[in-house]
Amino acid sequence: MINKKIECCTENRVHENIVNKIKEKMPDEEVLADLADLFRVFGDTTRVKIIFALFSNEMCVCDIAELLGMTQSAISHQLRVLKNARLVKFRKEGKTVFYSLDDEHISGILERGLEHINEEYKR
Repeated sequence: MINKKIECCTENRVHENIVNKIKEKMPDEEVLADLADLFRVFGDTTRVKIIFALFSNEMCVCDIAELLGMTQSAISHQLRVLKNARLVKFRKEGKTVFYSLDDEHISGILERGLEHINEEYKR
């Protein structure tokens, strides 16, 4: 991250029309807490790698563990976190369990984040 100085107002004056307009649109505290929890799940590199891996193909735990060079137990733990956050879903085929992204929103979130990060590297 680039360390930049934050500029502050030199005059302490509240623009009430702007503040009130935003207050009307601000989601409820519970919704904002759920949103913060969602982004907290993205705060782990292993989980981000798993989500990235599931962009284009569903995968079983064995495949994900091999791809990331981790144990199946560690991957299962992270998949449980992702499943509880409704970021991944699974289906069974015989004795094999395949994981995939829960919906197209998940890839969109990660793609937007990557776009933002890549902008920083282009500067």
